[in-house]
Amino acid sequence: MADVNTGDGGGGGKHAKKRAKKSSTRIDMTPMVDLAFLLLTFFVLTSTFAKPKTMEINFPAKPPIDFKPQKVNNAITVFLTKDNGIYYYNGEFYPVGNEKGVPPTTLTKTDFSDEGLHKLLLDRNKRTIDVIAKLTDQLKKKEIADTTFKRLVRLEKGRKQDVARGIEAGLTVLIKADDGAVYKNVIDVVDELNICNVGIYAIIDMGAKELELLQATSK
Repeated sequence: MADVNTGDGGGGGKHAKKRAKKSSTRIDMTPMVDLAFLLLTFFVLTSTFAKPKTMEINFPAKPPIDFKPQKVNNAITVFLTKDNGIYYYNGEFYPVGNEKGVPPTTLTKTDFSDEGLHKLLLDRNKRTIDVIAKLTDQLKKKEIADTTFKRLVRLEKGRKQDVARGIEAGLTVLIKADDGAVYKNVIDVVDELNICNVGIYAIIDMGAKELELLQATSK
């Protein structure tokens, strides 16, 4: 509050010259301090503090001794090497002179640009991306519940192959790095997988034959 104190502005006598009245102002800051503390308390209680952002990667459990590897349908294997090098091949790996007589696997070089790995994943995972886009549109229109949306997205990313219905399995990406690769590139690949809605991926060791092929190709 502001208090205005007014002194007597008159002279001493009847015919004395009148002087201008002087006023002094005193501002009471107590209400303002109270308001400041109330606002401070309000923002402290209602604010959401920043949470650390981390990337969660679940590694598979160690398989049993009698485990037989299963064929992976619709898979891409990505190799990371020194100098931000990135190579890939599709499907199964066949070394030179394999027992099946299949032509040996060859590696294709790509990069982290929009026309490189990003475009490759978008093209190979187009069906899943289109389905999730439709589900997202239905969620925005409140045609499906949030829990239903999450469940359907999870099922679509982990889609199994259905030969009878002509449905291909969801895209699987295997990430393998040699001794020259840097950790940042592994994170960049995982980011691209999340952006392109790839639900099945794993970081695994590189085979001896694969390493030989990578070293021969990246020279």
